[in-house]
Amino acid sequence: MLPATAAALAVLAALLAWPVPALLARARWPRRDPLVALVCWQAIGLAGGLSIIGALLVHGLAPWGHSLPEAVWSVLTGRPATDPVRGDHWVTLTLAAVLASELLGVLALSWVRTARTRRRHRELLELLVQPSADLPDTRLLEHPAPVAFCIPGARPLLVLSSGMVAELDGEEVAAVVAHERAHLREHHHLLLLPFVAWEAALPVLPAAARAHAAVRELVEMRADDVALTSLSGTMPRRTLATAIVTAAGGAGGTGVPSGALAVTGGATGARVVRLLEPPQPLPAAARWVALTAAGLLLLLPTALLLLPAL
Repeated sequence: MLPATAAALAVLAALLAWPVPALLARARWPRRDPLVALVCWQAIGLAGGLSIIGALLVHGLAPWGHSLPEAVWSVLTGRPATDPVRGDHWVTLTLAAVLASELLGVLALSWVRTARTRRRHRELLELLVQPSADLPDTRLLEHPAPVAFCIPGARPLLVLSSGMVAELDGEEVAAVVAHERAHLREHHHLLLLPFVAWEAALPVLPAAARAHAAVRELVEMRADDVALTSLSGTMPRRTLATAIVTAAGGAGGTGVPSGALAVTGGATGARVVRLLEPPQPLPAAARWVALTAAGLLLLLPTALLLLPAL
């Protein structure tokens, strides 16, 4: 049973390492519903990691049992292997340990480094910024270029430059602030972190960079959508699009601290087009199909690992 399980998990891992991310990155429907697409990307990342590590473990532990739970229990209780233990079993067990340690280690290291960088930038900015009299929970930074960003964390910081306030009217400034507040309220930095770690741990894998770029773009589109729900005025989409173009043209991301989420993040051109020519919302049935597929994708490697024991 275990060789077949290992082969099935290896095939699933290969699919989730390249063709599935490539297809999702090229698909047009994610722009119609960024939130559902973000759920799908998270499922691909989690299922892919579980599949590749699971395939290596299942093959390596095959001599100790007919299912993964049985084999793990045999190893933990010190029972001898029932089949000969070959060199390839030790190699795959070593690879599983190395890959799991690398993925988890890079994730933890990325979290610590990002948190440290954000804390350092926050401490520095708190010496330079002033509270805004007109915008609650917003700080103003003396800087000629139009810049807006937020630093997430336990003490989030939302910063607008004086150049941004000077170049935009009141509705446009409110649109920028609403966009940054959406990032903070929905904790978008946590959605990005696994893909930052994935790209750092597997830089030779094209899907890792593709997934990171796609998730970053979707996070910005999601923040745009959330911001629109809180904007007043006759043309909120045009208002937000104008603010994005102004910020991108004036600074192009210059002056945004590392680890921050900025209104100019992601593909600004695609976002502006999407705001001015909004696509049709994803039908409810299609949303449920996508969410169900994401859930099944997470269940599949789990089932392959556990069902042989039943």
